[in-house]
Amino acid sequence: MNQRTLGRTGPHVSALGLGCMGMSDLYGPADEAESIATIHAALDAGITLLDTGDFYGMGHNEMLIREALKGRNRDQVQLSVKFGALRDAGGNWLGMDGRPAAVKSALAYTLRRLGTDHIDVYRLARLDPNVPIEDTIGAMADMVQAGYVRHIGLSEVGAATIRRAAAVHPISDLQIEYSLISRGIETEILPTTRELGIGITAYGVLSRGLISGHWSADRKTAVGDFRNFSPRFGADNLAQNLALVETLREVATGLGASVAQVAIAWVLSRGHDIVPLVGARKRDRLAEALGATALQLSTTDLARIEEAVPASAVAGERYNAMQMAHLDSEGGH
Repeated sequence: MNQRTLGRTGPHVSALGLGCMGMSDLYGPADEAESIATIHAALDAGITLLDTGDFYGMGHNEMLIREALKGRNRDQVQLSVKFGALRDAGGNWLGMDGRPAAVKSALAYTLRRLGTDHIDVYRLARLDPNVPIEDTIGAMADMVQAGYVRHIGLSEVGAATIRRAAAVHPISDLQIEYSLISRGIETEILPTTRELGIGITAYGVLSRGLISGHWSADRKTAVGDFRNFSPRFGADNLAQNLALVETLREVATGLGASVAQVAIAWVLSRGHDIVPLVGARKRDRLAEALGATALQLSTTDLARIEEAVPASAVAGERYNAMQMAHLDSEGGH
């Protein structure tokens, strides 16, 4: 597995990371034993970056990762953790908390659940509109100074917030959605991170399965599955989006690869400062994703891929209107 560096100041990590959210939350039931086996397979394949959030399954995801890391060398793994999202016992979302005291409290619980003495990259999941980003980053910097956090990251914030955060403490990377059909960061956010020497950990590289090549119009989802509320999976938009996938499938077939491998390889091709996170919950999906690292895309290949899936052709926003309004990266707040 090739390595990439998260920004000028961040850690060296595997070129692909494993996003663990779906093993605990938001995509319907998951098999715990298979989830742990998938994490083990990822580590054995050379993936070193595991991404989680303290609110994924209300702590379940962190405890799952702790179980998976038993007997493993902690120093060979980088744990990326998001915090700040408030939820109730029913799993409902209650807002964000980026207050300095909340930073330190959330971190203490995360360290205990993960069974570790440090977090490699710690980040606020979404901007708290009631707390200046300087205050949140300042508290995180205190945790770096104390040795509990190695690097500070950001998540789903816009260019102005990135600049304000970076003025307080070096930022390793911005975690944000980036895929063939979610290319909004290319206008202002990506130029800003590159100017400041900040890496990108790209989630949603398969758009939650939509452009994986495995989704179908008649697929049923569980109650509470995020995709039930996602505009891109809505009846009016799904047919148009799946038509794009079929066009991409023709290109992938010509390359001797799967749709998912081409979509992941495209994100990998965008720059060595970008690390795609794959959300595989099962070993077979992980194995497919890993195949993307061997796919060498020529300039001609990239042009054909982008012609097959023009960014402007996707139907629907990446979140519903209420959630979009809370995304600093989309001009919310």
